[in-house]
Amino acid sequence: MTRPTKRAARTPKPQPPVRAASPAGAAGRAAPPPDRATRRRRAASNAPAPADTRTSKPAAAAARAAAAPSATANTSAGRRPPGAGTSGKAGARPGWRRWWPLARRVLTVAFFAIVAWLIYQNAKEIDWREVGGVLRDYPVSTLALAAGVAALSHALYSTFDLLGRHWTGHGVPVRQVVRVTFVSYAFNLNLGSLVGGIAFRYRLYSRLGLDTDTTSRVLGLSLVTNWLGYLVLAGSVFALRIISPPDDWKIGATALQGLGFALIAVAAAYLVLCGLKARSEFTVRGHHFVVPSLRMALLQLALSMANWAVIAAVIYVLLQFKLPYPLVLGVLLIAAVAGVVAHIPAGLGVLEAVFIALLGHRMPQGELLAALLAYRAIYYLAPMLAATALYLSLEARARKGAPPASAARARA
Repeated sequence: MTRPTKRAARTPKPQPPVRAASPAGAAGRAAPPPDRATRRRRAASNAPAPADTRTSKPAAAAARAAAAPSATANTSAGRRPPGAGTSGKAGARPGWRRWWPLARRVLTVAFFAIVAWLIYQNAKEIDWREVGGVLRDYPVSTLALAAGVAALSHALYSTFDLLGRHWTGHGVPVRQVVRVTFVSYAFNLNLGSLVGGIAFRYRLYSRLGLDTDTTSRVLGLSLVTNWLGYLVLAGSVFALRIISPPDDWKIGATALQGLGFALIAVAAAYLVLCGLKARSEFTVRGHHFVVPSLRMALLQLALSMANWAVIAAVIYVLLQFKLPYPLVLGVLLIAAVAGVVAHIPAGLGVLEAVFIALLGHRMPQGELLAALLAYRAIYYLAPMLAATALYLSLEARARKGAPPASAARARA
């Protein structure tokens, strides 16, 4: 009797994993895996197995064709595919950049037109025959000496912006800084500070490649330099009662003396601030300023006092030394601040009115007016003519190519 034999349970052979369909869809059929004999032959010959391309050539072609429309869609939608070139025009410029070149030309023409109109209005107020007659009556030696002293004053003022150049560290050449300062000061005297002292500086420094913030710092330091010496000199003259105001003036001698002490106190406060808070930073209407050092402040004071003293010396020479110099200096300082308060370009009429009111009883008014007319011709008009020619020369050179601001700073 035969026993039934038990058959051992056989473990089912693992089936090869089913691979996902290729992105090309059913365009190609997956290739079967290589059999055992094929794998043994490859191992014996140490030949590397070729890449297992489970997708046929028609399927690969279909995949490339499917990817092409996506790149086209990206390009049509305004998105460049990675690695795409930048051929063709760049993106459209913002609106303000399109019209800025035209606006700049219009503003330049308007600026020249306003300057020309102000010069004409200023010249129309002057009696040129009277000026010529006064100058003819003066000795040549007196006029030459007065002209030399006036040139010294303009040279001193032209160094004010050099302090700003040293303090800010910008790289505009020294000769260009001196020219800009001379032009600005000459037009400031005749057309007012808004046009001459401010507008011309921003215009010329921008043509030389200097940025607005640095120009503002140079301008601020120059203005402080100019009035710092005025505070000390005027305060000293008023405090010492060198000038006696007329009886019909609203301010008396005692009040003027108190004003003098106040002016000296303001100048002293500035020096103390520079000594204690040197290099402190602050911002005024978006413009960045730095408190200078005490050494710089003392240099500002010395240059400013020297300049105001030399300006008074021009009138003192034209008066042919008939009045004491401290008295002439004090009257000039009062006339200067009166002209600023009156907001009249060149202080037309203000200077003469103050001198006649304070000195009319000390010498004949005819001689006094003659000296003041000669002073205007030598200190105001002649430098403005030279400044006009120099300004046109600077503009012509700037049109040939101004250095960029980065280059100006690189030379510092």
